[in-house]
Amino acid sequence: MYANCTGPGFSLHSDIVMPYIANYGSKEQIERFIPEMAAGRCIGAIAMTEPGAGSDLQGVKTFAKKEGNDWILNGSKVFITNGWMCDLVIVVAVTNREARSPAHGISLFLVENGMEGFVKGRKLEKIGLKAQDTAELFFEDVRLPASALLGQENKGFYYLMSELPQERLLIGDIAIASCEFMFEETRNYVKQRKAFGKTISHLQTVQHKLAELKTQICVSRTFLDNCIDLHSRKCLDSATASMAKYWASDLQNNVATQCVQLHGGWGYMWEYPIAKSFVDSRVQPIYGGTNEIMKELIARDIVSNN
Repeated sequence: MYANCTGPGFSLHSDIVMPYIANYGSKEQIERFIPEMAAGRCIGAIAMTEPGAGSDLQGVKTFAKKEGNDWILNGSKVFITNGWMCDLVIVVAVTNREARSPAHGISLFLVENGMEGFVKGRKLEKIGLKAQDTAELFFEDVRLPASALLGQENKGFYYLMSELPQERLLIGDIAIASCEFMFEETRNYVKQRKAFGKTISHLQTVQHKLAELKTQICVSRTFLDNCIDLHSRKCLDSATASMAKYWASDLQNNVATQCVQLHGGWGYMWEYPIAKSFVDSRVQPIYGGTNEIMKELIARDIVSNN
């Protein structure tokens, strides 16, 4: 994000998908997929979101039915990063409709590109992150061997809850890096742009806005760095990761709006990098769990009796 460039979901592939396999995969799965993924020969994706289930993962409808030693997978997913290019996708599916709660009946499966019944839908047209493919995925009677199950049967929801803090921390870190890029881009612009016979950086209102942005970014960077340190020591809890994701992505959108404003009309033009940063930032408070859900998780932790 410091370079303001986008491409395939590199961070999703390396920092979200691969850890699921490394942490919960069998020896066979790890030896088969991790070297290929590390070499970039196998692109990974994870399929959680459905047309009717986004932040509420317990609402997924994709279903895997056991048939002998195999599983038959049916359902659809949407907004899947790397969905069009993926060679391997981790699919979240219900495996026990009679479980005492949806959380107790969800499993994860490794589905490979080319499997009969696995269909990649259209590439979705987004307002930002243009170089990153996002697609719909369809599963129509996909027969999966027993070896496609990732981890234990009906433990998928717990795996998701264990790995989501890292995903949310990643989103927060990307947000702060983007803020730092946008600030420097804007600082350089206002020191060159002239109005009323001098550069607009001489205007007190511009100086004060830059001071506000710099302070907000530096304070947030300190918090994110602390979260990274906690995570490196396996001490980052879900509520703190939710704080990082919510706060940093909200800040990113605020910084993007203010920096476009300081660019004036040129900030609205695609030829200026700040315009790309502006549209790329908008999805950050949405994916990985909406910021509204992040506040729910934080509040739940605050009022709990634990």
